[in-house]
Amino acid sequence: MFGKFSRRHFAKLAGLSALGMAARPAEAAAQAAADGPKPASFPKDFVWGTATSSYQIEGAVNEDGRGRSIWDTFSHTPGKIEDGTTGDRANEHYHRYKEDIALIREVGAKAYRFSIAWPRIFPEGTGKPNPKGLDFYDRLVDELLRQGIDPYATLYHWDLPQVLEDKVGGWRSSETSKAFGDYAGHVAARLSDRVNSIFTINEAGRFVNFGYGWGIDAPGLKLPDADVNQVRHHVALAHGLAVQAIRAHGRKGTRVGPAENIAACVPAFDTPENVRAAEIATRELNSGFLGVILEGKYTDGFLQFAGKNAPKFTDAELKIISQPNDFVGLNIYAPQFYIAASDKAPGWSVLPFPASFPHMNSEWLRVGPETIYWAPRLAAKVWNIETIYISENGTSSEDKLHADGQVYDLDRIMYLRNYLRQLQRATSEGVPVRGYFLWSLMDNFEWIFGYEKRFGLYHVDFATQRRTPKLSAAFYRDVVARNAIGV
Repeated sequence: MFGKFSRRHFAKLAGLSALGMAARPAEAAAQAAADGPKPASFPKDFVWGTATSSYQIEGAVNEDGRGRSIWDTFSHTPGKIEDGTTGDRANEHYHRYKEDIALIREVGAKAYRFSIAWPRIFPEGTGKPNPKGLDFYDRLVDELLRQGIDPYATLYHWDLPQVLEDKVGGWRSSETSKAFGDYAGHVAARLSDRVNSIFTINEAGRFVNFGYGWGIDAPGLKLPDADVNQVRHHVALAHGLAVQAIRAHGRKGTRVGPAENIAACVPAFDTPENVRAAEIATRELNSGFLGVILEGKYTDGFLQFAGKNAPKFTDAELKIISQPNDFVGLNIYAPQFYIAASDKAPGWSVLPFPASFPHMNSEWLRVGPETIYWAPRLAAKVWNIETIYISENGTSSEDKLHADGQVYDLDRIMYLRNYLRQLQRATSEGVPVRGYFLWSLMDNFEWIFGYEKRFGLYHVDFATQRRTPKLSAAFYRDVVARNAIGV
């Protein structure tokens, strides 16, 4: 049929089309909009939020009776932080919290996930609480509620009281687990009349391995595998004790759960065999923390792999660890494992990343939008989870201020757009993700990278403390306002 058309025919058709468009531009535009792709909507009660952590933004490390944390010690140790900085001042959030809460309101977010500094509450880790410590979080929570923002508190985002590290070895001892339970109960008794949702421990998968296994994070230890596994077990025990304490001392109905950087497994491509392999891998590779919390046991595969290095535990401890949770937070940034089915035990294999795999401004942050679809889908299937929050997701960017005073972080918008479309895919298929907390509200002290890596919706000039919205702040505002992700 194509042979019947000449260039003259195509010219005539093009001319007629041009005349039609010229004569009816409004109708054509309306039709194009009607025919085009529609924004992908989220459930109507979906929670949109942002997130931060205490040591990364608060500053005021020597004010109002706060004790030292292991990150105070670590960041002041020469050579540990890439740019030689510390969190001593950070974002001065301790004094600027009202200004920062206004930033949350500006992007339209209705929830804020913040963390409480344990050494502000118990400077010695245990014993007599510091009343001025909780006074700050009282003021913070009241201001959030005044501005129509729902507070989601995290009890531990890595700032362990230094005294506990010195006296009992920190997470190497179950004494720290017990101390954490007491701290959790004290906070719940004070704040749960206004804070309905509490995350216990943030990213055990990071701070256990990096802090106690590889020496990269605070407290900077390189322990044998057996000791690292025992540390992880004590952290899981602390979670269970905290859940018990919150149930005992908090207001009835207070919700509680962990926030974990799940070992994110993604099928190499979507076949039943690969999906099933990714389910098995998800369970096995997360058995050391999420799995034992949600199942009340370590898998046979985990214990067999650990061998003589497996953690020592009792049935009573497993019962404490597996207290029922109201939700599970998943911190998802990048794919960690691409999984393919295998006819050899254990039935799955991990595929190597090619050198050309794309990444963001942080080299570790590989771009895999499908991760935020598969990780919650597989977790919900493996552990029958009814409520999931994406407790962190975001990316660093170069984030330069241009001559016009703006930050055009198009790479962050690209990242968020693609990840959120995959998250919408998950919710549309019934994966029980109920909310999303973007990391981070503003640039901050980014742990071992100091202030060189920027994850915020707001640019922070750390010399002047000026906050400037990036282009991504407008993007996120649009997503929240429409409760949908566009094309």
